[in-house]
Amino acid sequence: MERLSPLDALFLFIEDGTTHMHIASCATFEGPAPEYQRVLAAIDDKLALVPRYRQVVRFVPLQLGPPVWVDDPHFRLEYHVRHTALPPPGGDAELRDLMGRLMSQELDRHRPLWEAWMVEALANDRWALIMKIHHCMADGVSGNDLFTVILDRERETPTTPAGEWRPAPEPSSMHLTADAVWRLTLLPGKALGALRHATGAPRAALSRLRDVTEGMVSYARRVPPTESSSLVGSIGPHRRWTWASAALDDVKTIRRTFGGTVNDVIVAAVTGGLRELLLSRGEPTDGLVLRTLVPVSVRREGERDAYNNRVSAMFADLPVAIDDAVERLATVREQMAMLKASHQAAAGEGVTALGGFAPSAALVLAERTAMRILRRVPQHTVNTVTTNVPGPQFPLYLAGREMLEYLPFVPITYGMRIGVAIVSYNGKLAFGVTGDYDTVPDIDVLASGINDTIAELMKLTK
Repeated sequence: MERLSPLDALFLFIEDGTTHMHIASCATFEGPAPEYQRVLAAIDDKLALVPRYRQVVRFVPLQLGPPVWVDDPHFRLEYHVRHTALPPPGGDAELRDLMGRLMSQELDRHRPLWEAWMVEALANDRWALIMKIHHCMADGVSGNDLFTVILDRERETPTTPAGEWRPAPEPSSMHLTADAVWRLTLLPGKALGALRHATGAPRAALSRLRDVTEGMVSYARRVPPTESSSLVGSIGPHRRWTWASAALDDVKTIRRTFGGTVNDVIVAAVTGGLRELLLSRGEPTDGLVLRTLVPVSVRREGERDAYNNRVSAMFADLPVAIDDAVERLATVREQMAMLKASHQAAAGEGVTALGGFAPSAALVLAERTAMRILRRVPQHTVNTVTTNVPGPQFPLYLAGREMLEYLPFVPITYGMRIGVAIVSYNGKLAFGVTGDYDTVPDIDVLASGINDTIAELMKLTK
């Protein structure tokens, strides 16, 4: 029995039928498609590597403690791995529509919180695997690991029949309650232990406090609302999804020519795409700044195999008012360097850590109250989300077929009608764009704008 961290639990409690808190990917593979049973066997062969795939969330009575992961005694792999096909002609449009529909449906909390869809009949002799994982299981980095662990590094990897899996006994409600009450009595000692640890290393503690304080000041400067635009406002439960693609070598060439990091170029490309979207809607961009949440992994070296959320955040202003692509990139580069020096990520991590010292019922009440306020009072402080996760730079295989593309999906929430997730794989970059179905019918304009920005910057490198 393993308890969810406060951040893991947050992603459960803020889900409400409109805000869907799952992350996902759509991977395309070379054809011909294997038999469904072969895909099942390939995934079944790897389940022992990730116990979380066979665990379900149990809530503690009266919210006396955080939810816990327990083995699902009714686990059936066939429920989680489904089989479907695209209607003719099986092109990108049909794949986008299927992905949007699947992402509009929340996961069943009575079962392990993931689903996979084997999709046949893609054009150009391809097939796909859509993977959906609840955010309480993983952040972007560990979510990437959760998916790639079921893949192989070699085309022909023999599968061995999985041994019989026996779930651990399911704890009773009385056991969960007693365990939660006992842990509540330990909270004062836990806080005292943290204080003793800090006083035992005063220099490190003071340095950490200084970083968190600087980060909180930087956060405070981002609280004033941004100017209104059509990208901000209420959302419904349905989603649209599309993607843009780029060669990683092209992005590295742009970085070498104009300076900064690969991530700076990526953020500048998203900024260019958002600018094109606003201009296509006839909205003025002069003086307009869009603010994006940029998740930052705070996962340490020894935590790579932990499937949970170890993430903080920075808030960046996207200079959509700037017409010149090189100047826009320079502005992004300067701001990202400033944000790294501001210690916003340290502040976010520090605030999250404090949740470990608060009673679970108080945290649940605070989280649900905040979401009720957001539903009634639209926020204009954060307009979108941009998350970049590095992926493997070598080919991966499933059931003997090479993965060709790895396309990500990021959830959106109140006040954010658009989000962009970026993943690199085997020399390629994929920009997965999520939009609210009713208010972002022109989501393809953003994807085209991302491609156009990268193409323009590449042209200027010559």
